[in-house]
Amino acid sequence: MPRAVLVALGCVLGLVAVMALVMCAIGVGRTGARPEPPPAAARPARPAGTAHPAARPPIVPRSRWLDAASAHAQPAPRYDDRVVAIFVHHTDSPNGYNCADTPRIIRYLYAGQTDAKNWDDIGYNFLVDRCGTIYEGRAGGVDRPVTGAHAQGFNHRTAGVAAIGTFTAGTVVPRAMTEAIAALAAWKLGLSGIDPRAKVRLVSSNNLARYRAGTAAELPTVAGHNDGFMTSCPGAALTARLPEIRDLAARLQGR
Repeated sequence: MPRAVLVALGCVLGLVAVMALVMCAIGVGRTGARPEPPPAAARPARPAGTAHPAARPPIVPRSRWLDAASAHAQPAPRYDDRVVAIFVHHTDSPNGYNCADTPRIIRYLYAGQTDAKNWDDIGYNFLVDRCGTIYEGRAGGVDRPVTGAHAQGFNHRTAGVAAIGTFTAGTVVPRAMTEAIAALAAWKLGLSGIDPRAKVRLVSSNNLARYRAGTAAELPTVAGHNDGFMTSCPGAALTARLPEIRDLAARLQGR
């Protein structure tokens, strides 16, 4: 075979070898089936404290019940880092009201706390009427961890929700009210990844609480006022509904 043909054939074979090496190198990085994800049982568990968000329920702003003529001068709101528990109260006021009168009733409660008790604002973060309407209470922003004045010794890292009415033993608690409290608890606690059925460690800040100042207490994340203070609030009838409220709140969080 002529020398020129042999040289040309050698060049072609060399080029083919180089191309094969290139294709092999590419294949190492790109060929082969993608690995299947591990089965659910083998995946890492959801980290503790991961948020379980719930929908924010409709909340009537405080401007709907507090007008300029009734408002008192007050200091800037105080905040905690987050809300880890809800305290449920009742307002110990008449039950047979028309829900259209709720703003007037809240204004009356506000006046009693800021005038008679000389507080800087209404103590509750939220109020719920018998029709299930939720109202913003204490100023500072409903989606922020506003420090309330509702549970002596346990105002920090908690939110106070007041059921408008008196719910002593034998009183019917409206379903619309308990469902609204559950929806509010699910949303507010969900912002911090808190399970409404769980318990939380809170440290008392006041000797007048059920626990002396500095004492760590394990309390429900949806608690009655009487869990942290020597009182009959929120009444025996509403207290009896708290397990149902916790369970519904947990379901609303998708738990």
